Amino acid sequence: MFSHRSCRSDHFGDGPHDRFTWWLEIVPILIVVPLLIVTYNRFPLTHLIYGLIVIHAIILAVGGHHYTYAKVPLFEMIRDNFGHDRNSDDKIGHFTKGFIPALVIRELLLRTSPLRAGKWLFAIIVFACLGISAVYEILEWSAAFTSGENANDFLGTQGDEWDTQKDMFLAGIGAVAGLLALSRLHDKALNKLTASTRRSR
Repeated sequence: MFSHRSCRSDHFGDGPHDRFTWWLEIVPILIVVPLLIVTYNRFPLTHLIYGLIVIHAIILAVGGHHYTYAKVPLFEMIRDNFGHDRNSDDKIGHFTKGFIPALVIRELLLRTSPLRAGKWLFAIIVFACLGISAVYEILEWSAAFTSGENANDFLGTQGDEWDTQKDMFLAGIGAVAGLLALSRLHDKALNKLTASTRRSR
């Protein structure tokens, strides 16, 4: 029988579990959303990419705002009832930090560079996502170093000494999975956007 002690409704009425962590987690949203609004008329993205960005923003906001990644109730319930040793919500977050940016980078490269779909584009995108993940881990470390214990929730290592390496690995896996799963659908969305842009001229 599942325990609901971590999924009580009063969680949803509370403010951020840790306001410092909340700000650290939502910074990408605060940067990307205004940028998308400003560039919408001049350089609109495909509906697929906008949808993926919304999903990513929700994951960041839920993990950062109400609970921190280490305390999201659904994954606490999974941990408690299936004998896991940690809350794995942050792992889903790091997977999506490869999965979704891979498609965003793919769109930008296909539309603004001489690169075309193929093995080289695939490799460049995966390495780019790994690089972004590494930069993010460095920023996490910097926040922890400069802020002390206040950044523990942001780091979300939960006692795992290999957490940083696993996070980057999951971002790489996410990038590969995103490209394999959605490249064809993305190509169709790009063709549709190109046709729509031509008609509007």
